[in-house]
Amino acid sequence: MLVLAGCGAGGFSLEKAEVDRSIVTGSISSGTNNAIDTGMASDEATIRNAASSADLQGLANQAVPWANSATGSRGTITALAETGDASKGRCRQFDVSRESYDGVTMYKGAICMTPVGTWKTQEFKAL
Repeated sequence: MLVLAGCGAGGFSLEKAEVDRSIVTGSISSGTNNAIDTGMASDEATIRNAASSADLQGLANQAVPWANSATGSRGTITALAETGDASKGRCRQFDVSRESYDGVTMYKGAICMTPVGTWKTQEFKAL
């Protein structure tokens, strides 16, 4: 008992304690933003495909739902309108919601038909 009392008598002082810098409790890899960017690019492509394949006459101003099974994101395309024609080039403008693990965001988008017949994103920005 006397030995234990001797250890305790010297006492423990926080002022004398040092930080153990060898212990790492967690870290975030730099690849995290890349995964988010890849997911957003995948969602943008899904939205472009939904907006380009929508039948504007059959919609009668109804929202177009979209979902991306690869990212788990989903939303609706609204205010979808087409300008131009086959000779001048067709473009579609729209507003879109994106519901994902990081929240709900609204975007304004525009896609246009390329000369080879594919749709290309011209604008996709958060509101």
